[in-house]
Amino acid sequence: MRVTLYFLPAFLLPAMLGAQTPAPKPAATAPAVKPAVAKPAATGAPKAATPGTTAKPAVRPAAAKPPAPKAIIPVTDNDKIIYSLGLSMARSLGQFDLSPAELELVKQALTDAAAGKPAVELEVWGPKIQGLVGTRTARAAEKEKKASADFLAKAAVEAGAAKTESGLIYKELTPGTGASPVASDTVKVHYRGTLVNGTEFDSSYKRNEPAQFPLTGVIKCWTEGVQKMKVGGKSLLVCPADLAYGDQGRPGIPGGAALIFTIELLDIVK
Repeated sequence: MRVTLYFLPAFLLPAMLGAQTPAPKPAATAPAVKPAVAKPAATGAPKAATPGTTAKPAVRPAAAKPPAPKAIIPVTDNDKIIYSLGLSMARSLGQFDLSPAELELVKQALTDAAAGKPAVELEVWGPKIQGLVGTRTARAAEKEKKASADFLAKAAVEAGAAKTESGLIYKELTPGTGASPVASDTVKVHYRGTLVNGTEFDSSYKRNEPAQFPLTGVIKCWTEGVQKMKVGGKSLLVCPADLAYGDQGRPGIPGGAALIFTIELLDIVK
């Protein structure tokens, strides 16, 4: 527990007034002169409040902020593997749509578990997690659908884009010159997938290795869209959630999310 210390200024006691020496008695013909009152010595003490006024409260200095914790940067291969473990956990937690306060609870649970001092019994509360999954998944999917709706509407009216009966938005970027695949084919492709906010969730380019997929084993958006392509071509597929991963989503892909794929059709695998 962090304790913030407040340092109060030390106040000095007012200096005692020096003894007043009575002035000599004036002559009869001279007007009476009031004796001077000795002023208190300047000691830096606060002035006494004038009767009938309110003394101003002392101003406390602002408490010093604790230094921000330094970020831990993974350096060794082992560091990077452990860091990747955290990234994997973060993806899995995405379906819970956690608030910042709830995320802090998760961090605290990790700390408590490592110390062998959990605050609740996992055997009692663990079985309730599945119910939370259902509630939070539905909530996150609804939020994601609203965020995707505007993007889908704009993508459908872009120059060169065509919206099919299923809701797929198809746009050819580079025409191909080879054959077009059919649904039963396996294709060799390079691709990049992003969410509507630009977050990349997958890329064969980053792996520097093309991928092969049977068109019967991929999301509906791909099965339909890639058949519109010709070998050597490059196209953009904008996929509504019901042609992708629906309300359930996948690690790194929220439920209800529309997906954007840039695809190069390299070959039809025989």
